[in-house]
Amino acid sequence: MIPEGLLAGLGVAVFALDVFSIVRAISRDHGVERTLAWIFAILALPGIGALVYLILASPNVKRIRQRKLERSLAVRSALPELDPDALTPTSRPLFTLASRLTGIEPTPGNMVRFLVENEGAFERIEEAIRGAQHEVLAEYYLVRNDATGHRFLDLLTDKAAEGVDVRLIYDGVGSMGLDPRAIQRLRAAGGQVVEFLPPNPLRKRWAVHLRNHRKLVLVDGAVAFTGGMNIGDEYSGRSRRGSKKHFRDTHLELIGPAVAGFLQVFREDWSFAADEVLPERPEQASPKDTGGSAWVSALPSGPDQQFNATLYVYHVALGIARERIFLTSPYFIPDVAMERALIGAALRGIDVRILLPESSDVWLAGAAARSYFDVLLRAGIRLYLYQPSMLHAKTLLVDHDVCLVGSANADIRSFRLNFEVGALVRDPAFVDEAERQFLLDLEQSRELSLQSVLARGLVPRLVDSVARLMSPLL
Repeated sequence: MIPEGLLAGLGVAVFALDVFSIVRAISRDHGVERTLAWIFAILALPGIGALVYLILASPNVKRIRQRKLERSLAVRSALPELDPDALTPTSRPLFTLASRLTGIEPTPGNMVRFLVENEGAFERIEEAIRGAQHEVLAEYYLVRNDATGHRFLDLLTDKAAEGVDVRLIYDGVGSMGLDPRAIQRLRAAGGQVVEFLPPNPLRKRWAVHLRNHRKLVLVDGAVAFTGGMNIGDEYSGRSRRGSKKHFRDTHLELIGPAVAGFLQVFREDWSFAADEVLPERPEQASPKDTGGSAWVSALPSGPDQQFNATLYVYHVALGIARERIFLTSPYFIPDVAMERALIGAALRGIDVRILLPESSDVWLAGAAARSYFDVLLRAGIRLYLYQPSMLHAKTLLVDHDVCLVGSANADIRSFRLNFEVGALVRDPAFVDEAERQFLLDLEQSRELSLQSVLARGLVPRLVDSVARLMSPLL
């Protein structure tokens, strides 16, 4: 039997911990929604909620953000002004916004390949790595301990053994299951590997909530791959097509001057994670114009930015679209401003269509997304649920003019907490291909009606609403 004095002391300690956590939550810049959600969690789960808050929203977050910003600025150069006569009335403000928020210049003369077949995407990435002569830079949120993960790491190890400069950044939480023996072999072959923000409270810089969600491969400063695909069987096509373990994703291959922007993203992340400035090779300073027709801007975003680049590009795109917005996202948890922007676009006559997975691999995220369906449908937005497998693509099509392909979901986490990267592309052929793929996906999807959403019943809709309350913590 526990002594009454011990119980009383424990109660006081829990109360003090809760008060401390609530005061910290109020004093920190989490935003109103997330602050209220954390206070609710702390009060609902005395002691436990406070501990979860202190772990997930660690006191080092502000210092980490500042450190990341400092390391990014250390490798940036001056940004030239964008030619006001370049681009179109729709694309020009988006590219101008992206360049001012990221410090990366948009460039013409690029060749961009749209990669939607998972197997084909991995074949192209592996082919480029095998042909590397000087350098392979890779950065991933998730590298699985499976056949695809081992194949990827073995390929990097082989190139390092050949004398190629191989560097890998992996996220400390997303790649927590990574095989340490494979990493040891890569290092032994001469490759350099760093973990982005290890979730270790004994480390000087650590955080659980701030994650590097980027997916990026750069070869010889000449070709870049980016998009939504991580390294794992569900992304490479090894998982059975048509199953929930098979992900339908979107990636792209880029050749041309815009590769320099993605090199800058990697150099900034390496500088932060490895505490060293990655020297720029002379040939990387100005990648050659390929004669391609694509304008491209690298679009990194993260909590180190005062104004999140991806979030603002989404908002501005919704505001300037003249004809249509086609949005694909595996996880859809918009904040209030994004919800209003979507509704505002639909109410002014824009064709707004949103494509989401029928069955999400993250149940809570899927339930939270459903809580938005009612009001979006009432505003005239068309919603589709992809049927064949788990949809993991993240794309935004604006009119018939601009396409954004990247790692960021249309959710609060991607817009506030994750380090993300995408490619903003203006190229008629590329946009046409992206549109054809979107319409093809719609043919394999179920369009929702307001009646079908309301017919789900009170209890399921209540569950979705509760999941939405937790969305700021996701």
